[in-house]
Order: sequence, then C-alpha cells, then structure tokens
Amino acid sequence: MTEEAVNRKSGLLRRLYDWMLGWADSRYGLLALIVLSFAESSFFPIPPDVLLIALVLGASSRWYKYAFWCTLASVAGGLAGYGIGALAWDTMGRWIVENVVHVSLVEVDGRLDIALPAYLVSAMGSALGGTYLFQVYDYWNAWIVFIFGLTPLPYKLTTITAGVARVNLPIFLLASLAARACRFFLVAWLLHKWGGAARDFIDKYFNILCIAFVLLLIGGFLVIKLAL
Repeated sequence: MTEEAVNRKSGLLRRLYDWMLGWADSRYGLLALIVLSFAESSFFPIPPDVLLIALVLGASSRWYKYAFWCTLASVAGGLAGYGIGALAWDTMGRWIVENVVHVSLVEVDGRLDIALPAYLVSAMGSALGGTYLFQVYDYWNAWIVFIFGLTPLPYKLTTITAGVARVNLPIFLLASLAARACRFFLVAWLLHKWGGAARDFIDKYFNILCIAFVLLLIGGFLVIKLAL
C-alpha cells in the first residue's frame, strides 16, 4: 500500500471516528450505539467502545443501560457475521476480512487461514493450539469466540471466521454474549466509577489489560483441564 493510500485510509477512519463521537451529543445517541454495535460485529471498521465511552461520560448514571444495549446489539451483529462466514465466505466474507479488517489470507494445510498477531502468539504460546486462526478453532472450538471476543482483535474477524469454522451456533451465541458483556459492562462501570481518569487509563492500557485478562482466563482453563 502506497503512502498516499495509507493517508487516505487514515483520513477516512478519522472522519468515521469523529462522526461516531458526534452521535454522543444527539438525542439519538443510544440508537446510534445499537446500530453501530451491530454493524461493527460484521462489517463496520470502528469498535463501539468509542461511542459507549462518550455516552457513559455524558450520562454516567445510565452506564448499565448503554452497556446492556451495546452488548445485545453486538451479539446480534455477531450472528450476522456468523451468517456471512457460513453462507457467503467466498464472496462477502473474504472481502470484509481483506478490505475492512485488512488481514491477509494465506494457504495453510490446503485451506485459507489467517496468521495470528505476533503479540498474541508470544503472550499465549502453545496454549493457543497453533499460530493460525483456524488451527486455533480446531483446538479450542467455541471457546475461541469467547477468548477473542475479549481481546483487541476486530470482533467481526471472530464472528465471520466462526461461521466458516461452523462453530456450534447456540454455543457461539452464548460465548459471544459472555465475552461482549464482560467487555462492555466492565468499560462502562469503570467510566461510571472513575470518569475521565478511567477513560485515559483504558485508552492507554486497553490492549495490555485485555491480553492479561485472557492469559489469566486460559491459565484457569488449563488448571481445570489438568485437574480433570
């Protein structure tokens, strides 16, 4: 990608970011949060946390309402993403992964796969079950939906590829609900509790906090597995 193309992409994302924030000062803020949370789980490039943070900071007493609707809309959008992966991978699904998420597909063991980020592989090591996404699905199955739903990875990448991997649909929905609720309720509660200071902390350490939480979670799974 040329420097000019990168600048155009950055400019577009910045305009989308500002456009999302603009809804926070509108009476349609909650509706916008619901629509954007749905869209982000299947095709929209910017996570709903941006608008969720702005709305909670503007009306912190309603933090649980914003988190609730953000979670439900994200899970519903995840179902749409699952459908894209299961029914339209070769057309719409691959296009979203390559052009919206900007992830390259490579052939591994006779199938198209996605190399996982180096920081994730380094942090989790062999616990992942592989260094490519569908290898991880083979190892973890539906648990990967829950685990990746908590990480900084674009959620649409998880929902679409879960459809490709034919993850059990009821378990996919339960894992999505658990992951998104953990993420959005925690962010909203922190903002309700500590306001702008929490926002600055989340902005600075969000990725690190997500990875640390997932590592603790996987550690718990491994302990249970060994005990059994």
